[in-house]
Parts: sequence; C-alpha cells; structure tokens
Amino acid sequence: MLRAGWILGIGLCAAPAAAQSVRVEGGTLQGVRLTTSQAPVDTYRGIPYAAPPVGALRWQPPKRAARWSGVRKADAFGARCMQQPLFADMKFRSPGIAEDCLTLNMWAPAGTKPGAKLPVLFYIHGGGAIAGDGSELRYDGAALARQGIVVVTINYRLGAFGFLATSDLVAESPTHTAGNYGLLDQAAALAWVRRNAAAFGGDPAHITIGGESAGSMSVSVLMTSPLTRTQFAGAIGESGGVMPPSFRPKSLAQATADGDAFVRAAGASSIADLRAMPADALLAAQGTQRLRADFIVDGQFLAEAPIDTYAAGRAARVPLLVGSNSQEGSWTSVLNGQPPTVANYHAGIARLYTDADALFALYPARTDADVPAAATALASDAFLGASTWKWFDLHRRTRQPTYYYYFSHPRPAALPPLTNPDVPPIGAVHSAEIEYALGNLDTNPAYAWTAEDRRIAAVFQGYFAAFIKTGNPNATGLPTWPAAASGNAAIVRQTVDVQTRAEPFVDQARYEAAVPLLENRRP
Repeated sequence: MLRAGWILGIGLCAAPAAAQSVRVEGGTLQGVRLTTSQAPVDTYRGIPYAAPPVGALRWQPPKRAARWSGVRKADAFGARCMQQPLFADMKFRSPGIAEDCLTLNMWAPAGTKPGAKLPVLFYIHGGGAIAGDGSELRYDGAALARQGIVVVTINYRLGAFGFLATSDLVAESPTHTAGNYGLLDQAAALAWVRRNAAAFGGDPAHITIGGESAGSMSVSVLMTSPLTRTQFAGAIGESGGVMPPSFRPKSLAQATADGDAFVRAAGASSIADLRAMPADALLAAQGTQRLRADFIVDGQFLAEAPIDTYAAGRAARVPLLVGSNSQEGSWTSVLNGQPPTVANYHAGIARLYTDADALFALYPARTDADVPAAATALASDAFLGASTWKWFDLHRRTRQPTYYYYFSHPRPAALPPLTNPDVPPIGAVHSAEIEYALGNLDTNPAYAWTAEDRRIAAVFQGYFAAFIKTGNPNATGLPTWPAAASGNAAIVRQTVDVQTRAEPFVDQARYEAAVPLLENRRP
C-alpha cells in the first residue's frame, strides 16, 4: 500500500480543475489541469488512438478509432492491455485489464496553445511486452511537461494478444504476414501523435521516441521498420535493444510454428476458435503455455533483423541517447544458489555457456571476494548490457550523434511495507533509472529518497529534457556529455551517479569479445 499523502506530491490534486478543451481528429477532448505548488500541467488521459482490437479485430493490424460526438472526458486512464500480474514494481492508475486498451495519454504545460511547436516525447513502457501500461506512476509525464515538453505514454497489445503468429493468420493477411500486432499498435499510436500533436501544442516534426526495457527494445526496432523509421526526430533507449547476444527476432516460419502449437495447446483447431475464446481464457492459456512475446521478421513491420538494418546504415538517421544500468542482472543467477566462490562461479558459467573459460577470462574473479562483482557484470551484459551496447555501437558508426550512458547509482533502502532483498544490490538494478530520468522520484514513495538522489535526478532529467529539445543532452549547469566517436576511436560514456562524469569506456574490448560468446548458451 502506498503511503498517505503521496498523491499531492506528484501533482495529482484532490479536486483537479478542467484543462482547456482540445480538438483532435476524433472529436473534442476535455482534460484535467494538475495544479500544485509547482507549475500547472494539463493532462489528457485514455485517448483512443485505434479501434478496440476485439472480435474479428483480434490479431488484426490496428484500425482507426471511431469519432465521437460532443465533448469526451479525458480525465481517466484507459484499461491496460491483457496481462497477468507479473511485476510487483508496477504501480498502475488504470482501472483494470481489457482487450479494449489501445489508448494514449498526453501531458503539456498548462494553457499551451495549439501550434506552439513544443518538442514531444513519445514514451513506450517496459514489461517484457507481456505487462505494463502508460498509466504507471514512474512514467508520469508531468515533470517533463513542466520543462516545456509534450509527453505521451501509450498502451499496446501484449503477449499472445500482441505477438501471436499462426498459419491461419498468415493465410488471411493480404500481405501474408502475422504477429507484431503490438508493434503495429505502437506505429499507429505514433502516427496518431503526428497527426494530432499540434492540437496539444506539440511539434509533429520534433518527436523523440523513448522507452525502457521492452520499450527500449521497441525503440530499437521502430528505428529500423520501414513503417516508422522516418517518423521521428530522435530516440532514447534505456536498457534494451533487439540485438545479439540476447535478442534476435524470430523468423516468420518459426513464429507461425510456435503459434500453431499454441493454438493446439489452447484446445483450439483454428484461429476462428481462438478468436471466439474469452479474453480471460486466452490469457490463462498464455500463462500455462508460457508463450513468449517475440518480435518477428514478418516482412511488413520488420523486413530484416535489426542488426542487419543498422549494419547497412538503413536505420533512422537521428540522434540517439542510449545506455544501461550497472546491475541489469544479479550475480546470484550465475551462481545458481551456490556460495560466491571462484570455483562455483566458474562452474556457474560452464552451466550456462559453452565457452566458459573464455567468458571467465573476460569476467575474471581472482578471489572469492571478486565473485559478486564479476558475476554481476556477466549477468548484466548477458541480460541487456551487451545487446544495448551493440545497438549503440552500430548506430554511432553511421555518424549520427550518439550518446552512451551508464547509470550506476543504487537506489536507497526500501520503506515498509516493501521489503529489502535478501541479497542487497551492488549497483543500479534493472529499471531503477526510470524515476531519475523522468523526474519522478516522488511518484515512488517506496524508497527513502535522499537529497543525493534528488541531485542525481536533476542531472539525469536535465539530460533527457535537453536531448528531447535539441538532440543533444548538454545544457547549462550539467556535466559535459561528449557524443561518442563514430569510428574506431576509444569511446567515452557518461557515468550517471553522485559524481556524474564522462570517462573512457574501458569495457569496450570486453563487449566486442563477449557478444559472440554470450550467444552460445547451453540449452
């Protein structure tokens, strides 16, 4: 349970006033004005950007939302897309789950006039493409809106609802494709924002797409898709790219084989049977069968694997701000419950990978005391660090402005009723940067934030705001952040911590050697 009093702290006042009405393509919206001791913000919630993907529209590309008459209240978040309660750190403001979930939310400085041409942040939530939504407190857009930015968060279809491909779906498709419906939702939401951003004071020619974890992976593929790669001016990726060693999209053939097996396991004989299945039953089948939400080289959204698009210089030619955290994975995942000794560490690597000796040499532990840090580095790179680096490395070589960060500040202790982990983190865990980067420490009362945390957040949010506005994170009062070299020169990255600083990326050679080794996992 969240502590009393937190609501006012993030600007959601008890009796909000009405925001100015806004005319968009579907009709007129009436939003909410958030007024606290800070600058007021206008917010518009639960805006439909596509038709409900139900009935015959389940597993179809998104269709245009219907128009409405009169004034539509945009004062409540829409339902989150179908998902199971998988992640305890997700704090939703949406009313529940439903298939009718293709909505987005907007924040803008109060009173912003249409056509003001403010920069826009289009932000995609994390959650492994199986959970999450745009109402989560940590993604709240008010703080960045107070910096003169129009902020958008979105919902998109998840899990089996968003990424199922079957032979039937390929056969009925005019383009002979299937899957990636969640990515097509993202493309539809981006197109809606381009068509309607000006009504909220945003500049459709100055949209930065951003996201964390699965949202960051989505950004990495939006930059490669022929449907989207010319539709934005900049990109931000926090911990995740669809790149080796951890993430490669499936082929359409493999995705349809897996999807056909899922249909049979769910007790259906055709896609028509599956469309007739109640959403709750389909969600239960997804949980039982553990169907993964894999991105697919479907020939429509993805014409090829993203690594090939980046390597050939065909990805979006825009500035990119990208990075990862110091503890994306835990050393305990390598040790498999064994004490942290050198022998157990080496055995743990051998259990997971075929090239144990080579990986041990890249992530060495000379003494037992070295094991937690070495195993953390290995686990972090294997999960997200190396794939994020690969994305960064390929994009910087296209001579586009590319900025690489390393967030290393551990969160403070958790407050009751949240319990602290049995094994204390030794770095910044996966997703810990979100509240700092988006200026949302006060949306998460579960931690004992300190003045130090707030100083770090001011710097990190300052970088994000500057990048969204200019394509360059540098601004007056912030530690200088150099763009990465585009050739073979040594890379400089920005370590974000108590002492934020630019420093040589000493692990560059390790990443180059580790990527192929980390792909060779044991079955």
